[in-house]
Amino acid sequence: MTNRKITVFGGQQRRPNIHIADMVDLYCQSLRYPDAAIDGKIFNAGYENHKLIEIAEMVRNVVGKDVQVVTTATDDLRSYHICSDKIKRELGWAPTHTIEDAVRDLVAAFKAGKIPNSMTDGRYFNIKTMQNVNLSQRAAA
Repeated sequence: MTNRKITVFGGQQRRPNIHIADMVDLYCQSLRYPDAAIDGKIFNAGYENHKLIEIAEMVRNVVGKDVQVVTTATDDLRSYHICSDKIKRELGWAPTHTIEDAVRDLVAAFKAGKIPNSMTDGRYFNIKTMQNVNLSQRAAA
């Protein structure tokens, strides 16, 4: 939104995705499931697995065709895939929000001024936040 540019490191790596509204729905729903349905079980909860370059294109399609997608080389080629068939089959739960829905929510938040100083405020950067709270030093202790 700010600089009209998306930088993609690599691009062929896959990532699972889920909208925060779907996660909240699942957490709330989990409080209502009978113990026998969930006790001791592990469930993946995700929307879809997409390549990073595909996600960038989805973002550009929502934000605007003027957004430039730039790919750059990376030595981190890890991909993550999850299958959420079990949670749908056993609990009847499936996410309902798309990646595009999440992007539209973010665009609305930017336009409403809810994400101030997005390129400079340390709270929007994991590394800066960890440095600010000395997380790396605490982990080593």
